[in-house]
Amino acid sequence: MASRPGFLTDWPWTPLGSFKYLVLAPLVIDSIYSYATLRDHDKLLVVALMVWRIVHSQAWISFSRYRTAKGTTRIVNKSIEFEQVDRERTWDDQIIFNTIIVYLVKAYVIRNNPVPFWRLDGVVLTVLLHAGPVEFIYYWFHRALHHHYLYSRYHSHHHSSIVTEPITSVVHPFAEHIGYTLILGIPLITCLLCGTVSVASLFLYLTYIDFMNNLGHCNFELIPKPFFSLFPPLKFICYTPSFHSLHHTQFRTNYSLFMPMYDYIYGTNDKCSDSLYETSLEKEEEKPDAIHLTHLTSLDSIYQLRLGFASLSSHPLSSRCYLLLMRPFTQILSSILTSFSSRTFVFERNRFGDLTIHSHLLPKFSSHYISQQCKESINKMIETAIIEANKKGVKGEDLNGYGEMYVRKHPKLKIRIVDGSSLAAEVVVHSIPVGTREVLFRGQVTKVARAIVISLCQNGIKVMVLREEEHCMLAGYLGGHCKENLVLTTNYSPMIWLVGDGLSKEEQKMATKGTRFLPFSQFPPTQLRKDCFYHTTPAMIIPDSAQNIDSCENWLGRRVMSAWRVGGIVHALEGWEEHECGLDGPVVNPPRVWEAALRNGFKPLVLPSVETKGLSNGY
Repeated sequence: MASRPGFLTDWPWTPLGSFKYLVLAPLVIDSIYSYATLRDHDKLLVVALMVWRIVHSQAWISFSRYRTAKGTTRIVNKSIEFEQVDRERTWDDQIIFNTIIVYLVKAYVIRNNPVPFWRLDGVVLTVLLHAGPVEFIYYWFHRALHHHYLYSRYHSHHHSSIVTEPITSVVHPFAEHIGYTLILGIPLITCLLCGTVSVASLFLYLTYIDFMNNLGHCNFELIPKPFFSLFPPLKFICYTPSFHSLHHTQFRTNYSLFMPMYDYIYGTNDKCSDSLYETSLEKEEEKPDAIHLTHLTSLDSIYQLRLGFASLSSHPLSSRCYLLLMRPFTQILSSILTSFSSRTFVFERNRFGDLTIHSHLLPKFSSHYISQQCKESINKMIETAIIEANKKGVKGEDLNGYGEMYVRKHPKLKIRIVDGSSLAAEVVVHSIPVGTREVLFRGQVTKVARAIVISLCQNGIKVMVLREEEHCMLAGYLGGHCKENLVLTTNYSPMIWLVGDGLSKEEQKMATKGTRFLPFSQFPPTQLRKDCFYHTTPAMIIPDSAQNIDSCENWLGRRVMSAWRVGGIVHALEGWEEHECGLDGPVVNPPRVWEAALRNGFKPLVLPSVETKGLSNGY
């Protein structure tokens, strides 16, 4: 939002929120009907153009976020936070607006007159009009927008983003976009009046505008030096990401649209443009201090990757109704991701003080981990990721699982492998209210579960176990008087339940009203009881100093990370030299990890209470 929002700041469909595409429903229905009845085939091309522009822009978003995560040729070394993501979620409003205008021109101006696919004279006229009037008028219009009156009411909204992404290019107030549409529409309107308009000129021109807009707002340099060295005058007719980045950091230079010639003519070109371009190209891929290796969980978890839809990944994973409508697309995207990706890849970069952490995705879902057919390929991908990180000199690798087999196979590893179990167990222990005398245990007996039960029994808290096999497994890890606090029971009355994978719906129904469910696994239980309280999976609030946090981790809230992930980060921050991994071994000094997490600014989540009932994230 601009500092002093002016007239026509909001888009007409802003109140519709995520359902704004409903305004195009009549247009789409009419286009399909006209095509089916053979009345007008060209209307459907308007819909096709809209879809193409969305796909094209989304491809730029994914590519840009992948490149900036790696750090190669990065221009501005600053972070993107949730505030910017929320502000830029309206990036597709201009596509809706343009689609409506093109459709209205087709329906009420061109009508049923056929539009040729290709006309060379129309394409040439479009090029000449853009290089001449469009670039010239835009330059002065842009300079006018930097006058304090217009800047404070409109253009400051766009300049709120110092670090730009491709979608930053089209995030403007509605009134400002009306001006851009009138300027950029000059070539197409002229061709229409001259009778030289064609499908090719429309598609190519709008694609050119989107391409150059997206390219210029990338926060990395990607135009190679030979592009300008072979023909130096190109620097006057083609801008670069670093050229436009200076406009967002300096504000009073580099006003041109795509062709910098008017900045050079009127003396507004930034004197650092050439040097920033060269230094940006020289930046090599960033070497992280630690790597967080994770995988996909549920089918919809692909939308939590910041490489995809920013407006979805910036909110916790939930049962949004429109995700059900997107299920066919989700299935296709998931199949492509898991079938054609044979190695892990970086998708996120975070900063904790002087520590740089990269998150790498293992392109498999949780269901693949229980499949014998996928076991070998998953192990190979993890092993390859560990070896590559070790060669790069990474200090630590945080595995979302257990990595003892890789330590045994490669005993000379310099990298430290951390599964984060110690902190996960300690987070659950500290989530139990002070004064609790008994808890009910139900779920698969994991490394984290064992550590929690041992800690509780040692502190005199009775752990009631419903199933005999789970009781026998846990009892094997207890000794002396501690075993007395582990009790096999059929009583469902305890008000604190420690739950993991395997909790059935029937068991939940047996819980007393007001029971608090504390998960100790990485997956939350299905929330069946409205009269009970559900805590989040083990997690902690990250420090305010953490940078480049603009996506949510699965179902967790903003600026909240799973305890397993935090455990790896704390291990790297403290510079500990031992591994923390393995399925059968004990957890490594949980109190030490907990104290270190608090010392580094991580905070525990608040347990749900009567006042916070209904908040699934527990805060």
